Amino acid sequence: MTKKTPSKDPATRPVRPSTRIAAPARPAVHPLAPLLQRIAEALERRSPAPTAGVVLSGADAFVWHAENHSLAPVRNVSRVPLDLLKGIERQSELLLANTVHHADGYPANNALLWGARGAGKSSLVKAVHAAVNEMRSAARRLALVEIHREDIQSLPRLLARLREVRRQCILFCDDLSFEGEDHSYKALKAVLEGGLDGRPANVVFYATSNRRHMLARSMIENERATAIHDSEAVEEKVSLSDRFGLWLGFHNLDQDTYLAIVAGYAAAFKLPLSPADLRARAIEWSMTRGARSGRVAWQLIQAVAGDLKIKIDLTGM
Repeated sequence: MTKKTPSKDPATRPVRPSTRIAAPARPAVHPLAPLLQRIAEALERRSPAPTAGVVLSGADAFVWHAENHSLAPVRNVSRVPLDLLKGIERQSELLLANTVHHADGYPANNALLWGARGAGKSSLVKAVHAAVNEMRSAARRLALVEIHREDIQSLPRLLARLREVRRQCILFCDDLSFEGEDHSYKALKAVLEGGLDGRPANVVFYATSNRRHMLARSMIENERATAIHDSEAVEEKVSLSDRFGLWLGFHNLDQDTYLAIVAGYAAAFKLPLSPADLRARAIEWSMTRGARSGRVAWQLIQAVAGDLKIKIDLTGM
């Protein structure tokens, strides 16, 4: 009996079921997905890059740039020597003592220098900082960090950065005042004293202002109008300045003190002008400006030096 062999005809082969797995269906794209992606990318571009630990080296003065959260060194500070600041001897003595305490690591107060325009408030801060550093080794020198008034909202971030620094710092804000609906002063109060973190032990805050309480009269009136009791408005008014343990007032100068400032500047910069001529020019200059102050005296010296073709460089003093 003959054995049958299976047919090799493809048509007669059994058909096996297909084992191919169908690809899963793609999920539907939400119509807002592209917009959300663009928002996420924009936020990523605007967020600051991670920063390394803060190191205040290479200079004794720095300026805070809030837009990129950086500290820029200032190697040559324009300042007047402390002994040329006349008529503010008591203020100089108090601020110098407070600054020395802080530089040595002892408790020190925040300081508010308030009063007449051009009376030497910011000049005193820079002069005291330089005077303290002159008597210290390079490893123990104070850092002066300036924050601009318009960047005061970034103060918490700056303090967080300075907290990491192993160096005593003076945080300085010139012409600090608040207008209209500006409520950043409330954040400043919490940062200076009373917040959970508090002021870093290595930082003391010095501010200058033409106003004793730094608030515009309109803001004080608004607080009084919304307060249940008048005492509440008064407390709100003084609560910011209360954060400064050291108040130093600056007032208009009498003529003798003004002339002494002019004479001191002229001698320091070796201006070849007789005392009689210098006095006459100083009196005339103050009358045209309608004021007597350290700033007015300095502006006179600049005018006289320009007339005499003498250069003045404060960065080397």
